[in-house]
Amino acid sequence: MALMVRILFVVLFVGSVASDPDPVQDYCIAVTDSETYIPCKNPSLVTVEDFIFSGLNSTGNFSETGQAVLSVNVNNFPGLRTQGVSLARADFEVGGFALPHAHPRATEAVCVLEGTFYSGFIDSQQKVFAKVIEQGDVIVIPRGLVHFHKNIGEKQGTLLGIYNSENPGKSMFPTAAFGCAVKEELLEKVRGELHLCGKAEAGFN
Repeated sequence: MALMVRILFVVLFVGSVASDPDPVQDYCIAVTDSETYIPCKNPSLVTVEDFIFSGLNSTGNFSETGQAVLSVNVNNFPGLRTQGVSLARADFEVGGFALPHAHPRATEAVCVLEGTFYSGFIDSQQKVFAKVIEQGDVIVIPRGLVHFHKNIGEKQGTLLGIYNSENPGKSMFPTAAFGCAVKEELLEKVRGELHLCGKAEAGFN
């Protein structure tokens, strides 16, 4: 009996150490001073401004792929610390696309604010889940899976991504890393759904 109690104690102890702890206070405003190792701002110094981020209505500079991204995470919005959420706005020129990438620490819900997109992800078995999404549609990208977006509309489009992590991270993957079968499956989906083979190949090659 004593041995069973000890084993149970060890299991419970290991489980409590391995799990992510819940916040022990209402909020924790991140301290951005790199020379300070205090994790949270003194609560007596916290103001409503610590919980406000301005500028998400602006479009950033477009990259060579026709995409402009504004990320809002704990690195530029200290009030997100311990809240388990962050977001990003992505604007796309006509024909603009997001190169294949993944967020290792978060599931992402992507909402189309404006425009028409061909969006999807690839699971660990190299199965492609992709579909045309339009204004008001939401697609969920499971955590850690490679995904992509392409503006296939006739005007600039905008996506809003919401993550269940204060700092979801981002890993980029060159298209050459995917086998021909995956690329062909993507192109076949585009051919079948959009009849826009030329535009799709320009984005995924």
